[in-house]
Amino acid sequence: MPTNKNALTRYKYLDEMLSDRHHFYDIHDLTEKCNEKLIDAGFPVVSQRCIEKDINYLESDPFYATIERYRINDRRCIRYEDPSFTIFRKELSEEENNLISEILNTIGQFDGLAHFEWLDRFKIGLDLKKRPRIISFSNNPYLQNSNLLGILFDNISNQVVINLKYHTFADKEIKEIIFHPYLLKQYNNRWFLIGAENEDNKILNFALDRIDNVVPIPGHKYRQCKEDLSERFDNIIGVTLYENRKIERIFFWVSEYSKDYVETKPIHESQRKYKGKNEDEFRRKYPHLNAGAYFSIDCIPNYELIRELCSFGKDLLVIEPRSIQDDVYNRIKSMLANYSLVRT
Repeated sequence: MPTNKNALTRYKYLDEMLSDRHHFYDIHDLTEKCNEKLIDAGFPVVSQRCIEKDINYLESDPFYATIERYRINDRRCIRYEDPSFTIFRKELSEEENNLISEILNTIGQFDGLAHFEWLDRFKIGLDLKKRPRIISFSNNPYLQNSNLLGILFDNISNQVVINLKYHTFADKEIKEIIFHPYLLKQYNNRWFLIGAENEDNKILNFALDRIDNVVPIPGHKYRQCKEDLSERFDNIIGVTLYENRKIERIFFWVSEYSKDYVETKPIHESQRKYKGKNEDEFRRKYPHLNAGAYFSIDCIPNYELIRELCSFGKDLLVIEPRSIQDDVYNRIKSMLANYSLVRT
């Protein structure tokens, strides 16, 4: 039995791909993907013949893997007959068992959603004891299309390209796009799918309640995201990102009533409170703003930013820059005009 580290590493990667039911791998795919992972791990690449021998070896002593060969679109694909089969098995320690139990309870907010039935099967399979939930996340049980969460989670985790059908609030006509899904992001009790358009690789986001249908395309080559998408959202509030806009420093005053709330629950992670000489300078510049406190945030302006700033009403005033102040002012002015209509 070969025991060199390179061979064991290949067996590990092949074991993962042969049990994969979300992609169709022929011998060329298995060789290509195995070599990609070998390069990442610092090992030399191997030939297709080597991978063929590895697969034949997995079918013999001591593994006895049952491997099936089947045809998809004139391609001779290869996989384990039983998707749950693996040549690597390890019993969980009690500590690992407890940790997994807590994690499953934490993500238990997805219980009952399509494609998350594996959570219940996983709990049963591990014989985990039912525990009371000690962390509770905000969850909207009436979210439209919440059943898509499980489907999209499944496609993202298994790197499957999808055909996405959607419509907008302004246009009810259903459109479709070939899409590489990367991330599910929650904001303001709504879920958004973040990913790349197939044609020009542009990063887009779609609210789940605007998605009409999702069809996996397992035969389409998945293009991995080359950036950390979480960093892309560091400089904005919400999910709307305008790539042609720059980060702006926004200064605002918060009333005495709300200053502690804003200080302990920042509007954005870049939030800064001004004290000492800096605060004195603001006091001299805006003497009519009594008490309260002065803050700033650094972010790219978007719809969600203006809505957040307006949500504090009279307890928050944007003082710089004028462009953001105008956006807030015009939104409030429009609200006042609408209220005037219903109060006449």
